[in-house]
Amino acid sequence: MANKSVYIAEKNSVAQAFAGALKKNFSRRDGYLESDDAIVTWCVGHLVTMSYPEVYDEKFAKWSFDTLPFIPENYRYEVIRNVSKQFNIVKGLLNRDDVDTIYICTDSGREGEYIYRLVDMQANVKGKVRKRVWIDSQTEEEILRGIREAKDDSEYDNLGASAFLRAKEDYLMGINFSRALTLRYAYSIKNYLGLDKCVISVGRVMTCVLGIVVDREREIRNFVKTPFYRVLAGAMINGKKCDAEWRVTQDSHFDGSPELYSEKGFKAKEGAEKLIREVGTRDRSATVEKCETKKEVKNPPLLYNLAELQNDCSRLFKINPDETLAIAQELYEKKLTTYPRTDARVMSSAIAKVIDQNIKGLTAYEPCSVFARAILQHESYKGIAKTRYVNDKAITDHYAIIPTGQGFSAISSLSPTSALVYEIIVRRFLAVFYPPATYQKVGLELSLPNLDNEGKREHFFANFKILTGKGYLHVMDYSFSKKKDNKDSEEEAPKDGEDAEQTVTDEELFEYLKKIKKGDELPIESFEIKEGETSPPKRYSSGTIILTMENAGQFIEDEELRAQIKGSGIGTSATRAGILTKLFNIGYLNLNKKTQIITPTQMGEMVYETVLCSMKPMLNPALTASWEKGLTGVADGSISEQEYLNKLNDFVTKRTNMVKQNDYRNALRSRFDYVAPFYKTTKEKKNGRTQKK
Repeated sequence: MANKSVYIAEKNSVAQAFAGALKKNFSRRDGYLESDDAIVTWCVGHLVTMSYPEVYDEKFAKWSFDTLPFIPENYRYEVIRNVSKQFNIVKGLLNRDDVDTIYICTDSGREGEYIYRLVDMQANVKGKVRKRVWIDSQTEEEILRGIREAKDDSEYDNLGASAFLRAKEDYLMGINFSRALTLRYAYSIKNYLGLDKCVISVGRVMTCVLGIVVDREREIRNFVKTPFYRVLAGAMINGKKCDAEWRVTQDSHFDGSPELYSEKGFKAKEGAEKLIREVGTRDRSATVEKCETKKEVKNPPLLYNLAELQNDCSRLFKINPDETLAIAQELYEKKLTTYPRTDARVMSSAIAKVIDQNIKGLTAYEPCSVFARAILQHESYKGIAKTRYVNDKAITDHYAIIPTGQGFSAISSLSPTSALVYEIIVRRFLAVFYPPATYQKVGLELSLPNLDNEGKREHFFANFKILTGKGYLHVMDYSFSKKKDNKDSEEEAPKDGEDAEQTVTDEELFEYLKKIKKGDELPIESFEIKEGETSPPKRYSSGTIILTMENAGQFIEDEELRAQIKGSGIGTSATRAGILTKLFNIGYLNLNKKTQIITPTQMGEMVYETVLCSMKPMLNPALTASWEKGLTGVADGSISEQEYLNKLNDFVTKRTNMVKQNDYRNALRSRFDYVAPFYKTTKEKKNGRTQKK
């Protein structure tokens, strides 16, 4: 009689967590655990994959235009050879006569759903009840809640459909576009670079990311630095010299002058020198035109999602997104934090109701225990549901990455870097229960008569700021860095067009500043010319490219389309790191491990040129993000599976046929020549090997 339940997890470690939470008298078997009424087993990541074209017909083993485009009517799947033993164990368990219910405990997301459904399909499971366990952390309470509230897996059919379509999309584009471009253009690249062999790899997301990096590199190359000259007046305030910066105004002699670079400076040093001569350089006093005092409030940042965590880990610890994801997964599996593959930066209203439990747990975490105790003492967690840090509408599958307040026995086993990643997650979380940081700001506007031009006055501006309430910044004093390295505990540099602020620590000076009033006179001790130059855009780091992928809308001019893809981006939180790693591994992008700065390789830039001339849309973030948006539509039921598949097949067919029908090899030669001088590798082969300068 069927009376057992199978709990199938994605990994062995997760299966052990489920077995521990179930508290049954399990005995260990080969590839699973079993008790009187339950079996716990696991996949080893993916157990099943899509078959290569040659499995359909041997003729597809040879790459040929004659067999393209390759679009199967019925897709074939197969067990991955090196994990076939575990697949057969799982298959046997799922089909056992004494099993009536299957609890699907793979990762709670699209990819986890896909992993199980492939196994279920390949194992030909029939007549079983399938329940989907959806959890946000691996704590015992959360696992038991997930089992208790498990829904019938049919409720996730749309998510499953989007998972299969995502795989088909990557498969069709990868196989057809890579084969077509390799057949047409790989020989040219191989000969140009003096390589033994060459395959042009194209992917829905990775080709777009390659394009973003190459475009930025070319912006930097083509950037022409422009010098400019600013004038600073040294005003004496309460015995201290403070800089005030000249800015053109309507009553300035230089208003509308062609000598200006911008409202704050001159194109040539002579213009700045002329200004100083006209206001005089000795025994001058400036008149106070304005003295404005205001309060500024700086709120704690939103919580971490995976992209934000990957960016901060790249910046703070110089680790790449793949390493950050591995650490975040480790923290999740050790019950220290919640599910890592999330796009949300807020909590759900449900978790907000019991969030004091997480905070109570953190009183045992020594680096932050004082902050957790203070939050509990003041009960500041009670109003959190009414803040911007809780928003159910901003959550799809999972809420933000937060500490569970459990699992501390595992901290001693963490690597030093993993421990630091945990620390920044904890501090970011606790910060939201603290008040904002508060500042007092004073803005001064001074003027001097232009001695050479009657009725004209030159204006100088200074802004001062003092921290009056540290608020959440108390929590953000990281153990591992000096304050100057800590983005969250210091002021960010002013953006273009903003006035620089002089942060004041001298309270006596600040009190004096606040008493200054219109009409007062301040002595000017000196004038100084500051030379600067415009800066090119920065190269992407492994962290900023992840954020760029998440926020792909910035590249899209069409406002309606930009709004449509908001929240989709390029790739997903689960796949972005892997896509980057693939681009590094196939030699299209280069990662400086010390700085985490990303640059294209010569091969990568030549592939970019090849795609640009033959299937330009693949470089367009708008196209890539719209495909991701479509998958989201399938998952939420607004787009049918067949509708999406028809669009996909049509796109792949048209683009593949265009490569077959057109030949741009002659045009590409000149583009390869354009690219070559920026790289050290030469294409000439001497004595049978490639030479490098």
